[in-house]
Amino acid sequence: MKRIIIGLSILGMLGTSCGTKKKIADLESRNKEIQDLLNTATVKLNTCLSEKETLASQVDYLKKNNSDLINNMGNMTTLSTKGAENIEKALESMKEKDLKITRMQDALTKKDSVTLALVSSLKASVGINDPDIEVNVEKGVVFISISDKMLFKSGSYTVTDRAKEILAKVAKVVNSKPDFECMVEGHTDNVPYTGNGILVDNWDLSVKRATSIVRLLTKDLGVNPKQLIAAGRGEYIPLVENNSAENRSTNRRTRIVVMPKIDQFYDMIEKEMKKLTK
Repeated sequence: MKRIIIGLSILGMLGTSCGTKKKIADLESRNKEIQDLLNTATVKLNTCLSEKETLASQVDYLKKNNSDLINNMGNMTTLSTKGAENIEKALESMKEKDLKITRMQDALTKKDSVTLALVSSLKASVGINDPDIEVNVEKGVVFISISDKMLFKSGSYTVTDRAKEILAKVAKVVNSKPDFECMVEGHTDNVPYTGNGILVDNWDLSVKRATSIVRLLTKDLGVNPKQLIAAGRGEYIPLVENNSAENRSTNRRTRIVVMPKIDQFYDMIEKEMKKLTK
């Protein structure tokens, strides 16, 4: 009977892991999609800026042309009607380009400003002076990396009291940003897991540590479960080679990925791209 219960538990964990990997893959795919859109938008923006410079040169030429006419005729009334119309059209075109450029710049910088504001909040709240906690930004996503020696005892997935203090500060920032999502990633070194119980290997351990933190954030610290994703990466994404005790300690970590919901920025960039191509 015990074997049957254990078997069912393992199947349940594997099913959860598959679902989590699919969510992670979807998030990575959506993140790449928005990055491609941002790159395309940047190219469009540079093209608009170049066209603006060309139009400015044309306006200067037309103004000089009309100035020459004025000087030659000695009378402002000799300004050619055609030249005036050309200047007016050029100025209208420049105004339109300026408006589109402004829209694109707003769309591209809004995501960056939101991210930078989040980093500032986290650094102020978490206490970034601790060498075992790192906050950084990669491709518009905020990463909080916490050394496992602050979170768990060796081979354990029970969250320590010290970790609860740090996670409470993270939860405070997340709770103030209901439109954000957080993915909790567990990472281990490559030393084989030898503990007892239903855990099979480091991959199981990394997932279990992630779910332990998710439970603490939701049950004890009031974070909305809809904002959280639990993921285990095992030993497969090390920061450094696992060739020394110090390096293995560096690789044992939990990473909390904090990001605005990608759909919001995808929609925003897509709308501005459509305006630019009209």
